[in-house]
Amino acid sequence: MVELSPLLAARWSPHAFDSSATLTDAEVLSLLEAARWAPSAGNSQPWRFILGQRDDETYKRILTNVGPANQRWAGNASLLLLAAHTTTVPTGCPPSQAAYDLGQAVAHITIQATALHLHAHQLAGVDLAGLRIDLDLPVDVRPHAVVAIGRLGDPLSLPDDLRRWETGLRQRRPLADLLLN
Repeated sequence: MVELSPLLAARWSPHAFDSSATLTDAEVLSLLEAARWAPSAGNSQPWRFILGQRDDETYKRILTNVGPANQRWAGNASLLLLAAHTTTVPTGCPPSQAAYDLGQAVAHITIQATALHLHAHQLAGVDLAGLRIDLDLPVDVRPHAVVAIGRLGDPLSLPDDLRRWETGLRQRRPLADLLLN
């Protein structure tokens, strides 16, 4: 295998989060700072985040809009982060670039979480329209995903199907499958 940065090699998206762990203010700021330094078209930095810490009202509003399959485990994460981007961008930056730039910022958060011995699990299957309403998002902010962040929990606490997924071998497609030429 080709050498990979230890931060990238150690990154994974667990379902088992420690439901008693909390993040420090310094950890949360470090995650946001990592996003702030992500690359973006024309340095537009179109990403916007809403943070919910376990048991606060924002966390509950975000979790309500997470699909039932993910609610089974996501409610144990210390932090639920709504990742969104603005739809208004500076002149010369293509509006379609904002979603890509948001992905870069979330990737930076994910790697910074790994550096802090935290884990981040990006969620699809969320009610984006519900999040828009429940979080009273501005008209020019488009929600894209929710990221559950926290400390690793006990995989034995998970339902059987998730426990098998959690404890199974991590697999990736062969590199040749990723190349189109």
